[in-house]
Amino acid sequence: MSEGGGTVEQVRFLGAREAYARIQIRGAILLGVTLGIYRFWLATDTRRFLWANSEIAGETLEYNGTALELLIGFLAAVAILVPAYTLVFLAALDLGLLGKVASVLAVAGPFAVGQWAVYRARNYRLTRTIFRGLRFHQDGSALLYALFAVCWWTLTVLTFGLAYPFQLAGLERFKLRHTLYGDLRASFAGSGTRLFLRGLPMWLAVCGPLVAAVVIIARAADWTAISDAVTKGGADVGEKVANSSPGFETAIGIAALLLVFSVIAALALYPVFQALVLRWWCSGLRFGGIAARSRLRTKAVYGAYGRLLGFAVLFSIGISIATSVLAGAIGAVFAKFLPDQQVVVASGLVLVGYVAAALGYSAIYRIFVVFALWRLGMESLELTGLSTLANVQAAGHPVSALGEGLANALHVESL
Repeated sequence: MSEGGGTVEQVRFLGAREAYARIQIRGAILLGVTLGIYRFWLATDTRRFLWANSEIAGETLEYNGTALELLIGFLAAVAILVPAYTLVFLAALDLGLLGKVASVLAVAGPFAVGQWAVYRARNYRLTRTIFRGLRFHQDGSALLYALFAVCWWTLTVLTFGLAYPFQLAGLERFKLRHTLYGDLRASFAGSGTRLFLRGLPMWLAVCGPLVAAVVIIARAADWTAISDAVTKGGADVGEKVANSSPGFETAIGIAALLLVFSVIAALALYPVFQALVLRWWCSGLRFGGIAARSRLRTKAVYGAYGRLLGFAVLFSIGISIATSVLAGAIGAVFAKFLPDQQVVVASGLVLVGYVAAALGYSAIYRIFVVFALWRLGMESLELTGLSTLANVQAAGHPVSALGEGLANALHVESL
């Protein structure tokens, strides 16, 4: 198919949800059995499946990373983080300047290191991604990226999220201009202003009620009376605060309703925003003369979250019934033969039930959201200028998994 004088190639995704679900269900079970160690094998299997079923111009991607690399990278990261955390903790015991500096580092340090790890982890995944026998890779400074990321996140927090579209655009431009396929360098053409304008109505719908709630409470409150009530304390301090000024209790009720509306709006609009960002990001991708365009439909993203909600409800009902039956049977046995151990058994059942529920919900999310977004993102993607691939030369080399290990240890990476 041709468009604007160039041949348009449709990206395809070949994988079946059932096969992906088997990987995730088996992984969830083995995660529980191995106390989480299997996650490196699960991540590797997941990537191999998604990469191998993504077809571009008749050829699929290949992921050649191994679980052992991820495990070694994680252990190396732990070996670095444990002494570092220990030193920060000991320094924080000091009551002087050293203690204050250590307290700041304890909060800001992991975040900054996490951004460094995100960049290094991305490089690891790129160098383990092969297409047509050539490797993707990344250059650029992870330290500089971390500095940019910390500054952008600070600005985003200070602007209550308004700077987020510009943050995304800025960080994506940094990452993509340092991304290469062989010797072919990438770039990012997405506009932060365009994303901001499209996302602004959603921001107003979510944050507008929060701002209104703060204004209503601030105008209705008698801060002197509230301060006196809190200072005096007592069992009825809450009632005293509510009655500190005429109309304050009503203002609190209105603010609570606005907060509920804001939460509902955030949940309802999140799939819209996610579809908007994914479509914007895909359409901004460039590799030399290769340009991408996404036709992702918001309705399809809503469908993914709808299936997630439905299966999560069914899973909740199923695990509740199973837990009740199992707890009743085990409780009856221990009540008869080992009555003194009932508290221990009950605590153990609660822990097992919590772990099973967490693993189950995680697997459901991966099956019905992660898989769907990957498939939808690929199938909505159109590429032009693929003739450029004929002139690409091999470049780049594999890098260590230390960055991925740090990202795993700090819980700042997924997939």
